[in-house]
Amino acid sequence: MRVFIAINFPEEIREEIKKIQESLPDFVGKKTETENLHLTFKFLGDVEESDLSAIKERLKKVNERVFTAEINSTGMFSKEFIKIVWLHLSNCEALQIGIDESLSDMFPKEKRFMSHVTIARIKKIPDRDSFLKKIEILKTKKLSFPVESFSLMKSELTSSGPIYSIVEEYKLK
Repeated sequence: MRVFIAINFPEEIREEIKKIQESLPDFVGKKTETENLHLTFKFLGDVEESDLSAIKERLKKVNERVFTAEINSTGMFSKEFIKIVWLHLSNCEALQIGIDESLSDMFPKEKRFMSHVTIARIKKIPDRDSFLKKIEILKTKKLSFPVESFSLMKSELTSSGPIYSIVEEYKLK
């Protein structure tokens, strides 16, 4: 089973992200479907069914408190090779560290965690300079929401795109 650990966004936050996506400058590519918007803490990849119960038990031991996440800026990993447009989330690092620690005997720790949600995947940009200028002036309304849980998610790859479903949800304290 192909799995990852993530937080899913409340519906009202997804709708606000959709508005941001609609204000992106012209590009050839794909916007992330509203129902697929999430923050990935750790991608585990294909895991054996026999390992799944051990993963679930370890995740139950994550001892983090409810917190408020904030979406506060738009960005790209590289201005030279623009492939992904994302929104940055703050205040999520402690939970990511807790998740990493809980699975450290099964999976390597993340070398560099960058708290973001992918909102678009770029294949081609008609006018690169114009695109960059519009992204720089794109005002991202600060969006905050309580994070009360995280989930072990299943990812099924299909010809029409990925389908994500919750395997198990873990409440924060």
